[in-house]
Amino acid sequence: MSVIKVVLADDHELVRDGIRALLEDQTGIEVIDEASNGKQALEVIEKVKPHVLIVDIRMPEMNGIEVVSAVNSKFNDIKTLVLSMHDSEEYVVQSIQAGADGYLLKGASKEEFLKALNKIASGGKYFTGDVSAIIMNNFVSGAKSATIPKKEVKVLPFKLTKREKQILSLVLELKNNKDIAEELQISKRTAEVHRFNLMKKLEVSNLKELTDKAKEYQLF
Repeated sequence: MSVIKVVLADDHELVRDGIRALLEDQTGIEVIDEASNGKQALEVIEKVKPHVLIVDIRMPEMNGIEVVSAVNSKFNDIKTLVLSMHDSEEYVVQSIQAGADGYLLKGASKEEFLKALNKIASGGKYFTGDVSAIIMNNFVSGAKSATIPKKEVKVLPFKLTKREKQILSLVLELKNNKDIAEELQISKRTAEVHRFNLMKKLEVSNLKELTDKAKEYQLF
C-alpha cells in the first residue's frame, strides 16, 4: 500500500482539524474526506472507499460502534480505528464485537497514534486501555467469548443539541446552575431553562434518573 487513504469521523471539528494536521505531516498518509456524524460517515465511505476509517464513539445520527458494525458488514476491505476518550472495558469490548481493528484513546501520543494507524492499515490489530490479555486474545483470534455478554448499543430516539450536551456534562459533574452559567458564560436563568429542557427531553425528574438515563444511552 503506497498511500494510506483515511476518512475521519468525529462530531468535533477541532478534533478532526487536529488529526488532519497531524496526518498531513506524514509521508504516505492522506486524509481524503471527513464526516461529522455516523450517517454521514457511511455516505462518505461509500463514495471515496478509504483504506482506514478513524471514528469517534459518541456521534449524532449513528454512534461510532454502529458505524464500525455497518462498515464491517458492507466493506470487508476497509479497516476501522476507534479513537475515543473512553477507556472503559465495556466500550473496548463493544468495539471489538462490532469488528473494530483498533481502539485508541484520544490522549495517546503522536507516536502511538501513528503506530496504531500503520499497523491497522497493514492488516494488523491495535488496542489500548485496561483490557485483559484473555479478552484480547479471544476477540482478536476470533475465538468464542461466551463469558462476555454482548450488550446492545442503545441510541437516543432524539438528538441532543450542542448546548444540551454541554449542560448534561456539567450536571453530571454535580455543578449547580450558577456554576454552569459561569462556565458557559450565560445567565443563571438561561442555564436553568436549558437544564429543565434537558431533563424534560430525557424524561427524568432528578439527578439519579438523569445519571441512569445517560449511562443507559452512553452519553458520558
